[in-house]
Amino acid sequence: MSNREKALHLEQTARTVRKNVLAMIHTAKSGHPGGSLSAADIMTALYFSEMNVQPEDPHWDERDRFVLSKGHCCPVLYTCLAMRGFFPMETLGTLRQEGSILQGHPDMKKCPGIDISTGSLGQGLSVAVGMALRAKRDHMAYRVFALLGDGECDEGQIWEATQTASKYALDNLIIIVDQNGLQNDNTCEIVMPTLDLAQKFEAFGCAAQTVDGHHMETLLDALDRTRASNQGKPHCIVCKTVKGKGVSFMENVVMWHGMAPDDTQYAKAIQDIEEGFE
Repeated sequence: MSNREKALHLEQTARTVRKNVLAMIHTAKSGHPGGSLSAADIMTALYFSEMNVQPEDPHWDERDRFVLSKGHCCPVLYTCLAMRGFFPMETLGTLRQEGSILQGHPDMKKCPGIDISTGSLGQGLSVAVGMALRAKRDHMAYRVFALLGDGECDEGQIWEATQTASKYALDNLIIIVDQNGLQNDNTCEIVMPTLDLAQKFEAFGCAAQTVDGHHMETLLDALDRTRASNQGKPHCIVCKTVKGKGVSFMENVVMWHGMAPDDTQYAKAIQDIEEGFE
């Protein structure tokens, strides 16, 4: 099947992912919709096409690893895990409830399919580097995918980890940056300009590419290029995205970083997703 044919199916899957994300956050009356929606297409491409995982055996040692370094956007990860069969879909309705396996940040000790607990921004990539290094040391074929926020790239630890990945030629590491241009309380440009992220990752030794993070076929092509490359370098895919993608009143609006929609807003958001707002 060509990437174009795959993309047509995955686009519909991504729409369902977005609807589930909104339903979870609306029910919980708490959560981070903006960055979850901006990452929905990326996560769909990974979990429904690219990554080698076994929902019936979450700890299978040969599985590809995934690190959600921007851990506050866990609703999109939980949705993908549930849709892949790691746990029942009805569990999504328990987001952020006391005793739930779906906490406000991913907890590897509670939730099947979570490879590492995250949430403290800047730290996830270091863990991903360690996972990739272990695969190299033990001659294992699995790959490691780490999803970062662009605001998170303000953290110096991101660049220390990238430099380490380059030193050890971790070509089994795929760094993906969700570059939606917004942080918790303002634009990245105002808080701390990120400059040309692809150029920066290249300077730290990565094979980098910049793509449209909402064009499914383009995402699939970019992932194909990471597998075809023989440069012996870690990979970086900088994805240009829109925070709150797919919901008219959330797109590029800072306050939707971490606010739940009320009943009226939720109804409108679902309508936008179903009607394919652009």
